[in-house]
This record gives sequence, structure tokens and C-alpha cells, in this order.
Amino acid sequence: MAIGGDLSADRLIEAYTSGIFPWFNDNEPILWWSPDPRAVLFPEDLRINRSLKRALKKHDFTFSHNQNFTEVIKNCAAPRATDPGTWITQNMLSAYTNLHRLGIAHSFECWQGKKLAGGMYGVWIGNMFFAESMFKQANNASKITLIYALDFLSKSGVKLIDIQIISDHLLSMGAREIPRAQYLEILKSL
Repeated sequence: MAIGGDLSADRLIEAYTSGIFPWFNDNEPILWWSPDPRAVLFPEDLRINRSLKRALKKHDFTFSHNQNFTEVIKNCAAPRATDPGTWITQNMLSAYTNLHRLGIAHSFECWQGKKLAGGMYGVWIGNMFFAESMFKQANNASKITLIYALDFLSKSGVKLIDIQIISDHLLSMGAREIPRAQYLEILKSL
């Protein structure tokens, strides 16, 4: 969509409410995206397969909201075994930490005892949650965190989770792609 600009709170809020989000690598200008189609998850469309249902019954996780935003975003930024790079640059980390201080960026934490086992963060504006990233340190921790977050968000009035780009893992949980024009219409209801 665009190149440049800054990651100020006002710019990020304007971008999200316009269907745009930043995604770029270190040593690149800020790149702004609005994919077509757009990946979304309506809370009522959540699907939990049999193996995940078993994991839900057996898990020893506890959950929290906004208890450790900094550690969640740092874990999301950490390199993964399958991808050593990260798009969560220091500038992104600072920008979203600032949004968190303003009450706009939120984290959901999954704990195994006192250890952070998984989590996700995103931007919450009106009745939409714009999911940015998730991580796991234990099997199923990110999926179970998503289930917890969806329950929390839907009980709080959130009608749609914007997941930006589809993945097999989210597709299996009920995510789908919709045309950008439809997505932009939904955004008007913020």
C-alpha cells in the first residue's frame, strides 16, 4: 500500500482503522500492507479439532490478560527454528509497547506454573482485535491461548479477529479469507 511514515500511536491507529498494518524488516523503510483477500476469524467460527479438545482437557495452563506484554512481544520477536528472521524489529517493539501503555495493544499470556508457555498480542480498537503475533514454548500453548483470547474478547464485545494473512494452523481453527472490500466494510462498524 505505502512506504515510509512513522510508527507513532496516531499513525498506527489510523492505519488499523483503515485496514492497513506495518510489516517490514530491519534496515528497510516502513512498509504498509492491506492484503486482498484478508484473513479473519469470527469468534463464533472457532473450530477445535479432537486432538486439541484432548489437549484442552489435559493441559495444566493458566491464562492472563495484559500481565506481561513485554515478555510476550519479545518472545514473538524471537527467531523460530523454521525461520531465524523476525519482522518485529526494535522499532516495532517500541511502537507496540507504547500502544500497550496507551491501552490499545493487548497481550494474552499462557502460563505453565510460573513459566510463560505461550502468548499472543495485538491491537484492540472498538469491536475488533487485530492479532499481530503469537508464540509457544510448550505444545499447543499458542492454540490454547488463542481459544482463551477469543473467549475473553468475544465476551468483551469483539466481533472479529483480523489475522491479516492465512496460515494452515489458523485455517484449521476456523479462520477464513474475505475480500478486502468486505473487510473494509466491516471496519466501518468500529
